[in-house]
Amino acid sequence: MNESFSPSMSRRRALAAIGAVALAGAADVKPGTSELPGFWKSRLSDVAQAAREVRKGQTAVLARSAGNREIYLVSYGPKDSRPGTANYNAACGGQSPASYALKEGTQRPIVLLIGPVHGGEVEGIVGLVNLLRVAETGRDWRGREWPALAQNMAKCRVLIVPVGNPDGRARFPLDSSVGHSLDDRQAMEMGTRPDGKPYQWPEVKRIHPMRGAAVGKLGAYFNDDGVNLMHDEWFSPLAPETRALLTLARQEAPDFIVSLHSHASAPSIEPTAYVPHTVKQTIQQFGDRLQKRYAAAGLPHRKGGPEPKEDGATFPPPSFNLTGALHHVCGGVAMVHESCVGVGDKPYPKLTCDQILDLEMLLFDELLQFAVEHPVKWTK
Repeated sequence: MNESFSPSMSRRRALAAIGAVALAGAADVKPGTSELPGFWKSRLSDVAQAAREVRKGQTAVLARSAGNREIYLVSYGPKDSRPGTANYNAACGGQSPASYALKEGTQRPIVLLIGPVHGGEVEGIVGLVNLLRVAETGRDWRGREWPALAQNMAKCRVLIVPVGNPDGRARFPLDSSVGHSLDDRQAMEMGTRPDGKPYQWPEVKRIHPMRGAAVGKLGAYFNDDGVNLMHDEWFSPLAPETRALLTLARQEAPDFIVSLHSHASAPSIEPTAYVPHTVKQTIQQFGDRLQKRYAAAGLPHRKGGPEPKEDGATFPPPSFNLTGALHHVCGGVAMVHESCVGVGDKPYPKLTCDQILDLEMLLFDELLQFAVEHPVKWTK
């Protein structure tokens, strides 16, 4: 267990740490445009302030990043006792997942929400800071009420990591990508070569860690050690951020895990590779429901969730990434949600900040409802 993530950590100690980063957070990111609305809270200082204002939940420092920045955990709902005698891997080997965590179908659902591990994908930060506001007041920072979401949060244990990669966020100069050029945004997110030429996806993943002679300017994709947290060395993690997230999942045994990302295209739930077919089916089922919510709200959407497919049917195979690793330490349904960034380039959907926050809040609303409706049952 990371020393800073301790149930016995005093609230005074946690708030002192939050106060310190609040002062530093304002200097981490260059000021955004004055046109950004007040509810658009995407800076590290916004995260620190939101965590400091938590009263109904519990705030802790989960870990420190490679760049020595605090990573916060805010939890709502009591922690149930789920006695276990094995880790999840051994329990599955023993044909008894309940030997890791007792889940009888009547327990309080546990939902883990992980803010962006790619520092420039700030939309997830905005969403989670607004979710914290709903948990505390019933309203988001626009003043909009979310009664069903607030009620379902009260029925669950909800674990919120507002930003998974504060190093990358500190390196990203924009507070919002709305109206910006996709090429300019990607250069900031993925970094540049020594000759100044920007890296692009997927080539940016072909050097890892991103260090040394390959780096002109380190992009927000990475922590300060050049690690893309989605693609850590899973059998010996390189980054303190990933170690902390895996430890949190192992200790809490969440039923549902969502890692918040953003891209230029329509919002999506992405497939998770190398997980059981039943997990893939659940991801598709949830994705279908979410896309219907987006369509009904008049927002950009897709036909549905990802169709379950065999991994490695073609070459190259999909990567084993953070979501897959999180599943394999706790058995939870782990998935990636990709929001829209709202760039100004065609053919990508153009969205306002208000619409982007709607995408995030509808995700949380549907996810918590889904978790309440689908209690996990593991039997020995």
